[in-house]
Amino acid sequence: MKYNPSLIKEITLDGKSLVFEEFIAAARFGAHINIDPAAIERMKESRALAEKIQAEGRAAYGITTGFGEFQNTAVAPEMSNQLSTNLILSHCTATGEPYKEEVARGIMILRCNNLLVGISGVRPLLVEIMVEMLNKGVTPVIPQKGSLGSSGDLAPLAHMTLPILGLGEATYKGEVLPGGEAMKRAGIQTVDTLVCKEGLGMTNGTCAMTSCGAIALYDAICAAEMADVIASMSMEALTCQRNAFDPRVHECRGHIGQIKVAQNLKMLTEDSPLLDKAQGDRVQDAYALRCTPQILGAVRDSLQFVMDKVDVELNAVTDNPLLFIEDEAVISGGNFHGEPMALPFDLLGIAAAEIADLSERRLERLVNPALSNGLTPFLVTEAGLNSGFMIVQYAAASMVSESKIYAHPASVDSIPSSANQEDIVSMGTTAARTAAMIVDNTLDVLALELLTACQGIDIRRRVGTHGEKISEFHQIILDKVREEVDFYEIDREIWPDIRAMEKFIRRKDLLDIIDAHKPELLENNAWGRYRDDQRYTPHIYKDEK
Repeated sequence: MKYNPSLIKEITLDGKSLVFEEFIAAARFGAHINIDPAAIERMKESRALAEKIQAEGRAAYGITTGFGEFQNTAVAPEMSNQLSTNLILSHCTATGEPYKEEVARGIMILRCNNLLVGISGVRPLLVEIMVEMLNKGVTPVIPQKGSLGSSGDLAPLAHMTLPILGLGEATYKGEVLPGGEAMKRAGIQTVDTLVCKEGLGMTNGTCAMTSCGAIALYDAICAAEMADVIASMSMEALTCQRNAFDPRVHECRGHIGQIKVAQNLKMLTEDSPLLDKAQGDRVQDAYALRCTPQILGAVRDSLQFVMDKVDVELNAVTDNPLLFIEDEAVISGGNFHGEPMALPFDLLGIAAAEIADLSERRLERLVNPALSNGLTPFLVTEAGLNSGFMIVQYAAASMVSESKIYAHPASVDSIPSSANQEDIVSMGTTAARTAAMIVDNTLDVLALELLTACQGIDIRRRVGTHGEKISEFHQIILDKVREEVDFYEIDREIWPDIRAMEKFIRRKDLLDIIDAHKPELLENNAWGRYRDDQRYTPHIYKDEK
């Protein structure tokens, strides 16, 4: 990836300038987090307005009234703190396996950045506690299931808040502990109660879906970058015809992702003596080879769209109601609604599924003697006695089909809640979770294809019809793979080979090889970055120098 988040060691949250790479750096790689002092001052002004509204007894949702269907039920000022705390206690209803720690960290990072904008009426203290938790490694245990994605991620965010109150569960130094105990061991002070408006400020919002989906997006981008190279390895083994990557073919259609992938594949296959000898063997290849730029290019363009939306949401204010200092307005809107992220994360899952779909088709051609252009059946040297890579294709096919089930769009569904007050919801958190499951499958399928492509290249050399010398870059990759996995001569336990390739892919070892030997491949991608003049700046920052 052009921008390597693991190299970022420190970030500053200010509510307006968090970028994707910084988010990944802090959520996954543990970059230290600072808070911009100007953002703290904005939070203090917003908090003062919330207290003024409470003192005056003005009707304001979630400050002097109940929640949801109870919006018209007044709450006495002396009970407003209990109102906020009760919201957390009653809303921590999520179930299922917990999110990975990196996702839970991402949820806290996004909640902090949301509140630092300074229009939520929440005390700076809560952000300071969450940042201390992030820097000291205290991570709330947040079950994955139970969010409708509107009014935001209520249940997951309630679980996120519990340890701040000394409740719930949290992970600290690899151990799951009662929330209060985890905070005590880390030396972090908890609070006895939230105060007015803070219950909504902590739980309204799209932080769970955005964290889960953004981390899945990072892995999908890495998968797409690796897919070009893995595809080219299979193409070498299958003696592909390179004319399909002629830039004139792709430029006359005009899709940027397609053009970029074709450039990559042309670069990856052009210096291979083996492929030089293979040109003219056929008029054209099957779609799984010939149409790779069109398919993976469409994936790249889709990931660019998702990236654009994630970039916006990282700095979005998604709670309700919002407090505007200039005229003391308290406005109940719907920024908590997850639809702006639900649709992109559905697309993310579909795009990732297509990477795996195409990968499995190339894998099938490698092992099928009717399709492999002269490779041995199932890539074995002694057929019949040995099954070779026969069931490797089964495993890939299983995950591809499973991903097709997950890829059904979550955003087209809705189910009313809160006595029909919340009558159309986004299911955006489901979209993010299923996208993450698809991306996980896709990484495994790519690992299987890489393992099989390397076996296929070695078999092609043994067959000897096109010589033995492959491209120098492919040889570097093959040598690295062979440090992990030996050539498969006769049947042996194959699962250790598969696990080794899964780790190889997930450690991003292949990306490291690309960065060291073909960095232009990582520059030559379809997703750009916002320029300063393209990013929308909320009015609250317009007058800042």
